[in-house]
Amino acid sequence: MTTTSTHGLPPGNGDGRGPGTGADTAPGVDTDLSTGTGSGTSTDFGTGTGSGTGTDFGTETDSGTGAVTALGIGPAPGTDPAVVPGAATDSGFRAAPELHTAPGPRIAPGPRTAPGSGPAPGTGPTTGDRVPFFPPDLFHEDRDTLLRLLHEIGTGAEQKFILGDRTRRFEETLRDRLGAADVVACSSGTSALHLILTALGVGPGDEVVVPALGCAPLAAAVLHTGAVPVFGDVDPRTLTLDPEDARARVTPRTKALMPAHMFSVMADMPRFTALAAAEGLRLVEDSAVAQGAVLDGTPAGLWGDAGLYSFVQVKSFGMPGEGGAVVTRDEETGHRVRMLRNHGQDGVHRGLHHVIGVNSRFDEIQAAFQLHRLPGLDARLERRARIAAHYTEHLTGLPGVTTPPPGTDGRCYYVYTLLADDRDTLRDHLSAEGVDTHVYYPKTLPDQAAFAPVAAGASAASGPGWPHARDAARRQLSLPVHHRLTDAQVERVTEAVRAHALRTRG
Repeated sequence: MTTTSTHGLPPGNGDGRGPGTGADTAPGVDTDLSTGTGSGTSTDFGTGTGSGTGTDFGTETDSGTGAVTALGIGPAPGTDPAVVPGAATDSGFRAAPELHTAPGPRIAPGPRTAPGSGPAPGTGPTTGDRVPFFPPDLFHEDRDTLLRLLHEIGTGAEQKFILGDRTRRFEETLRDRLGAADVVACSSGTSALHLILTALGVGPGDEVVVPALGCAPLAAAVLHTGAVPVFGDVDPRTLTLDPEDARARVTPRTKALMPAHMFSVMADMPRFTALAAAEGLRLVEDSAVAQGAVLDGTPAGLWGDAGLYSFVQVKSFGMPGEGGAVVTRDEETGHRVRMLRNHGQDGVHRGLHHVIGVNSRFDEIQAAFQLHRLPGLDARLERRARIAAHYTEHLTGLPGVTTPPPGTDGRCYYVYTLLADDRDTLRDHLSAEGVDTHVYYPKTLPDQAAFAPVAAGASAASGPGWPHARDAARRQLSLPVHHRLTDAQVERVTEAVRAHALRTRG
C-alpha cells in the first residue's frame, strides 16, 4: 500500500484536516463539565475530589485533593482577577508577592506579562488550612472561557465535535512550537503509546524493554500489541530506565526500547539513542509527563522514533478531560498514527479502511481550550521550576532524604519526588502539618499482580532483578510543586520536611 502525508488534506476528509463532515459526529455533546463533588464546594470542570492525585497516562484516577477542597473556593484577598469570556486567563504570568524566608533566599518572582494575560501562578485561591498536592481550582479563571467554547462549538453550524478545525490548529501549533514533522492529537497518553508501538510494527513475537518503575501503560501498551514487556532496572538517582541495564536485557527478539521520563527528570536519551542505533532497535520515548522539557537542546518527545504527551488534568499541560498527542520527526510515522487513531481511514476517503485502527480521536472543545491556555504554559512551567529549585536548595543534604538531581537541563517538574528512608513516617508527619503528598508507584510493575506472570518469563531470563526500582518504590514521596502554590505554601512544605529530618537525626 502506498501512503502519502496527510498534511494539507482537502475539506471534508473526516480526519480533522478541514471543516468537512468529520467522523461519526453527533447532534449533541456530553458536556458533564463539573465532575467534582463535595458539600458546598465550587469545583472546576473535572477537578474532582478524592484522597490522592491522578497519575500516569490518562488512567482513571482520583485527580483532585478531596479533603483540601475548601468550601466556597475563591481567589485570595487582593488577587481576584476580572474574568472576561474569551480572555486568556490563567494562561499568562504575573509575579507572586515575594516572601522573605530564612534561612536561604526567597523564591524569586518571575517576569511580568501584558495586562490581562491572567493571574500569577502562585497567587491562586487558598484551600483552607492544607497545602494541596494538586490545585482544586486549576481551571478557576478559565471557567467562562470553557463555557463560551462549549456554547460556540455546540451551536455551530458544522456540529463538529471531534477532529475538526480546532484540533488541526492545535496539532499544527504544537508541531511548529516543537519543530516536529507531525503532532497527532488522540484520546489519551495511554492511547498515544499504543498507537506509536502499532505504527512502528511492534507485535507478537517481539520484546520491548521498559522500566520496572513507572505507570501501568508502560507494560500494558506493549501487551496490547501482542508483544512482551521486558522490565529493566532504574538508575538510583534519576529513577529512569538505566541504559546499561537495558542493554543487558536486549535479546534477538527485542524490537524496541521504551525509556520513560519520571517525575521531574528526563531519561538519558543520548545514551538510549546510541544504544538503539547500535542494536538496530526502534526508540519510543515515553515523554507523557515531560511536555516543555528540553535535554541538550532537543525537546522531550523528539529523541526517538516518536514520543507522546498526556493532557490528563494532573499533567503540566493538563485539561479538564482525557487527551494526549503523538509527536514525531518522521512524517510517515505521523501518517500511520493518524490513520490508526481514526479506524484506519486515510483522511481523504471516508469509509475506506486501510489498516485495522481504533477510535482515539480528539475533542474539539478540548482542542480549543488547550489553544486558549497554551500561551501561558512556559510561565507555569517556570513557576514550577523555581519551586523545585527552592526545594532542592533547602532539602539537599538532610539526613535520610535524597533530592532529585539538581540543574535545569532535562527537567520537566511534573512532580517533585524525594527518596526518604522513613517515607511513611515522613508522609504522616507532613499530613499532620497540613501538607498533602503522594506516593505514585507503591510497587514496581513486575511486582504487580497484572504483570508478575510476564516478569517471571522474559524479564527474569534476560537479567537480574530490579533492586533500585524496588528501593525507589519503597522510599519515593512526591511533594506539591504545582504553579498555583504561594510562596508561603512552598516555605511551609520546605520547613515541614526539614523539621522532620532534623528532628529524626536528633
